[in-house]
Amino acid sequence: MSDPCAAALRLPAGRHLIAVAGAPASGKSTYAVRLAEDLNAKGRKAQVVPMDGFHLDNRILAARGDIARKGAPYTFDHRGFHRLMQDMKSGGSVVYPVFDRALDMSIAGAEILEPDTDLVIVEGNYLLYDHPDWRGLAKLWSLSIWFDVPEAVLTARLMQRWRDHGFDDKTATAKVRQNDLPNAVEIAARALPADMTLTQ
Repeated sequence: MSDPCAAALRLPAGRHLIAVAGAPASGKSTYAVRLAEDLNAKGRKAQVVPMDGFHLDNRILAARGDIARKGAPYTFDHRGFHRLMQDMKSGGSVVYPVFDRALDMSIAGAEILEPDTDLVIVEGNYLLYDHPDWRGLAKLWSLSIWFDVPEAVLTARLMQRWRDHGFDDKTATAKVRQNDLPNAVEIAARALPADMTLTQ
């Protein structure tokens, strides 16, 4: 298998978006940070930009009856995220939102992409999702990486994630079965081809 870091280093000078996509708890967030560190150490200015800053607010989701499905593809501001990616690809400094897990809400204007950043590592669930709301993103990626993780591994990680947030096993199991795993199955079933696939 090719090395994503080496592939990123081969990208020519200029602003590039690198997609790191996969199911919840697939390891993409941790990997994105490590990839950025490796690229910076090798002389390319890289920064991680998570998709999670575009979660819809809980008040909107509650009004729609979708609060229990937070994290599903239709619970994100996909249009706003697409516009941000286009803006970032065009170069320069860009302000973007981030998701605060402790507050369970997105914070507007929380981070800045520096103007000299040429490799933007975008991580998120739906970056390669073959759906009318999302598939247009694919043409923006200079390099795409897909995380292929067995369902049993995802389940164990997701359970631990909810335990770490203070939920008991019964509640954690309900969240995993009713929301996280259906999202993971949907992502895998409708994933666009990636330039590289990482397995765990």
